[in-house]
Amino acid sequence: METDDVSRIVPFQLQFDKPLPSQIKIAEWNPEKDLLAMVTEDSKILLHRFNWQRLCTISPGKCITSLCWRPDGKAIAIGLQDGTISLHDVENGKLLRSMKSHNVAVVCLNWEDDGGQEISDDNFVSKYEDRTSRFFPPAPRAPRMPGLVPGETGFMDESENLSLELSNSSHQRFNILCSADKDGIISFNIFGIFPIGKIDIHDFSVCCPLANNYVNCKLLNASVCTVKLSKDLCHLTVLCSGELQVPENGLHGFHCLTLDTSIFYKRRNELHQVAQQASNIEDLTEVIRASLSVMSKQWSDAMHTFHDKFDSLSSLIHDHGLDSTPQDEFLSLIGGARTSPAVHQFLVNSLGEAGLKRISKSVCGAGKDLQVIVLEHLQPAAEMIAFRLGELRGLSKWRSRYQSVGLNQNLINNATEKAGMLLVQVQRFMTVLSSSVQQFSNFFNWIHKCVKMLMSEPSDQHQLLAFNSELVILFLKYLYDQDPVKRLLESTEVDHSIEVDLETMDRVQELAQFGGFTDFDYLQRTFANEFQQMESCFKEAFQMPFTTISKKIHCQNLLPLFPIKSITKYSSFTVPTSISYYKDTEHERKQSFVDYISFILPDEFSSDLANCIVVTRCLMNNDLEAVLLCVPDGYRCVDLSLYKECQLVLLLNGPSSENLEKACMTIVQADDLPFASIPSLDASSLWKLHQLKESIVYLQMDSLKVRGIPHSVTAPLAVSASRGVACVFATRKRALVYILDEDEDEISDTD
Repeated sequence: METDDVSRIVPFQLQFDKPLPSQIKIAEWNPEKDLLAMVTEDSKILLHRFNWQRLCTISPGKCITSLCWRPDGKAIAIGLQDGTISLHDVENGKLLRSMKSHNVAVVCLNWEDDGGQEISDDNFVSKYEDRTSRFFPPAPRAPRMPGLVPGETGFMDESENLSLELSNSSHQRFNILCSADKDGIISFNIFGIFPIGKIDIHDFSVCCPLANNYVNCKLLNASVCTVKLSKDLCHLTVLCSGELQVPENGLHGFHCLTLDTSIFYKRRNELHQVAQQASNIEDLTEVIRASLSVMSKQWSDAMHTFHDKFDSLSSLIHDHGLDSTPQDEFLSLIGGARTSPAVHQFLVNSLGEAGLKRISKSVCGAGKDLQVIVLEHLQPAAEMIAFRLGELRGLSKWRSRYQSVGLNQNLINNATEKAGMLLVQVQRFMTVLSSSVQQFSNFFNWIHKCVKMLMSEPSDQHQLLAFNSELVILFLKYLYDQDPVKRLLESTEVDHSIEVDLETMDRVQELAQFGGFTDFDYLQRTFANEFQQMESCFKEAFQMPFTTISKKIHCQNLLPLFPIKSITKYSSFTVPTSISYYKDTEHERKQSFVDYISFILPDEFSSDLANCIVVTRCLMNNDLEAVLLCVPDGYRCVDLSLYKECQLVLLLNGPSSENLEKACMTIVQADDLPFASIPSLDASSLWKLHQLKESIVYLQMDSLKVRGIPHSVTAPLAVSASRGVACVFATRKRALVYILDEDEDEISDTD
């Protein structure tokens, strides 16, 4: 670090100048930690501490198009070319969650919390406390598929329980992850994981001023460039390019939309509770799905081992010219008849004692494993789902608060009943499984004795396990060539439902009169079918808040900023932009914010406004003000970023000379600029920036604090308001970190 005397002379102290393995296309500082995330041209994310220590590298294997940090800095969201959004742990880069929120590239992400503000409503809902931990142990994890190592499957092991922290949101501030794709679709996810809304900017019809009148306008073929939620979550600013359709005309250009998202602020406590319960229910549903998958695989493998060996007996019977089944032969053997040559050859030569032990270990071991999965994973998950649905059921009865966010009482009641039916299916499955494993074990004990006798080996009767002849007969009649366990674990069509005796069905219908299940056919469904029906009810119940909130997001304002001459540029049109919100010092009691939008004006917009930067701000009464900053000749603005206290950081490439710095960085105090009011109704032009031609502010580099940079620079410019630092990327694959605040002490190397 340089001395304090020098720091007062030379602004923006250079902290590091480090080489990079690749050019950087996206970079963002962690809002809470000394961490910088950089996306390379080959779509790898490098996480560096401030001392430039590499924390980890994230390689999603797909093209990265956007990223942002969670407000608490503990997770990072990555937008991919295929429309997927993946969430990663900040400490080790491990994947926490992956969501297919879009069908095309996710071009921008923004993650904001409510800032811990209290609602001033006298009837507001108190902050939510998740009561599940009072009655249940920690949520179960999904079981691992046997024979696979960590990383080969989506199922977690003991060390891969990080994603549960995402759903454990009771300790988090209410936050929204906003994502937008290049086709104009914007999605909203509470805590980054629970979908709560989706809008298409093409669906909005907005009144715009034209020729002293207001006319209805719509966007066509729009592509989103940037989105930013306000600090109070009340509105969303969207910058996009596209065609503004007006009567008998179409205006191709760059536009700014302001969307009303105040429902997130007004009902954030209700949404917090719904999202908390629903996201945990979805996680627990995945535990049940994984459990059923693992159980089905393990039991199928065990039955394959059994039938692979015992089915050969049918061939031996046929080869010996006998017209009987394996069950007939075994029943004759247990009845005291002489052993047929086919059975003798099978038991002594084909099966043998070693083969029998291997099959017995496989089947009985699989049965025990299934019981463990049910008791440690599936059943606890089903019980916690029922409890959480009970919590939602209670909330849904408060219609004045929760009906407005889409919590439908009838749908929640239906989902609660399905969760109860699944618990009944769990108990039935355990009964069938225990009975099947017991009969298999009894059958193997009897076969073991028969093998010993046929091989004429002396055996100690005390060493042979006991068996029940009646159970052997039942096994041969009902289990030898049938599989009730597999039937429960597999999905079946309606016409292959499980048979239930009339007496049991009558009892089920009688129980319905005393508060029992209204669906009488649940016992005729398999375990897997019941799970599918339960999951379908969950989706229907949780889709209602999604649909309700989506309808309550509408467009407040649409401002055409500047025209774009070529329609073909829409797909590749990018404008360096920065959006930020600052507290309105004149209205502190109202917790209002002033939104600042800054962007580089493309040269093709107007020859009179070449090499200009636009800064706009929207005041509390929605009045729009703007100012044009003209960059001095010889300099080109590469990127910009709004900083704390209404400051604007500019990154400029300067005149190329051996004796001069090739680039520079400076800070402009945005709120001191001479903003000009833009009238909402102006007949001269629909494009708002045309009204600023007479009020251009020319930047005087001599009057600004400027830091020279010994390299040509390129976007992006990564600025951290919380740490007071900026990272600049040179065209020669170098990263330069500067301290922006002159009175800033040297930043610690650790968090």
